[in-house]
Amino acid sequence: MTIDEKKTDLKNLTQDELVSYVESLDQPAFRGRQILAWIYKPGITEFDQMTDLAKEFRTVLSEHANMSRFIDPITEISRDGAVKFGFRLDDGFIIESVLIPEEDRNTLCVSSQAGCAMGCRFCLTGSMGFSRNLTRAEIINQVCAVRDWMLENDSGELTNIVFMGMGEPLANLENLLAALSLLTEQRGLDFSSRRITVSTCGLVPQMLELGTRTNVNLAISLHAADNETRSRLMPVNDRYPLEELLAACRNYPQKKRQRVMFEYTLLAEINDSDETARRLAVLLRDIPCKINLLAMNEADDQEYTSPPRERVLKFQKILRDAGYTVFIRLSRGADISAACGQLAGKEN
Repeated sequence: MTIDEKKTDLKNLTQDELVSYVESLDQPAFRGRQILAWIYKPGITEFDQMTDLAKEFRTVLSEHANMSRFIDPITEISRDGAVKFGFRLDDGFIIESVLIPEEDRNTLCVSSQAGCAMGCRFCLTGSMGFSRNLTRAEIINQVCAVRDWMLENDSGELTNIVFMGMGEPLANLENLLAALSLLTEQRGLDFSSRRITVSTCGLVPQMLELGTRTNVNLAISLHAADNETRSRLMPVNDRYPLEELLAACRNYPQKKRQRVMFEYTLLAEINDSDETARRLAVLLRDIPCKINLLAMNEADDQEYTSPPRERVLKFQKILRDAGYTVFIRLSRGADISAACGQLAGKEN
């Protein structure tokens, strides 16, 4: 990412912060809103392109500020059309984003951290350890870079964003919230909050704060129907066990038609039995929700395996018979290590 540490990166500033920043340069508040309307437009890389700003002020901005961006991403295209982007950060870390094209939408899976500290046993990102939180600009610039790549390659419009890439988004809450503000601000990237989903492994206090400060969709990485199994798979369960997590889901502030999405990765002979499906149906009672099932994406050096298709279908049927809306999510990008749980920030 191009950046000059001596200058203020305007992509790290929310609209209110931009207003305060231009006021510190003896400019009226509306200049901050003008700048915001420029810096997220495709192709805007220089202050001289901001033609409704006075030339003198553009010179001042050039002296004191910059607009970071990702350039020359590492790209791999899967047989199924998914595209993995590798972005090198200024300190050498590589983060990954995945574009998932579908008939009616184009979804970008965005990273929030370099690595991850949660240590989920079936996730390659968790196995690489935690390096650091991403800045607001590093989160936002993933979206900008992929949007620009789509424009250059005549690949349609980016419609949906999911925070399901590298890292636990709620462990980087303040930067996440600032990025969400810029993503949904009309002068910013102008995404509807209905088209943004934040996934968490279950950081309960941060989850409730997300619900009070935004209207985005919530997804919970659940993956088990009892504490023993979940703690074995996801160490976070020792801090926030199922009872506490699901109570927070019941109290989560949502708009009338919103539903919590429970993500459930099926691991052969670990969490995929009929008994587990029935227990899950009882656990989620009274929570307005949908359920996404995903057979595990296998990778080298992992102890878990994916169940057969018939087992996935049976698990789905039990939950559907209990009255739940249940989808089977097809893995995308597995051949380029871009599927869920496979992002590891490695150069090819």
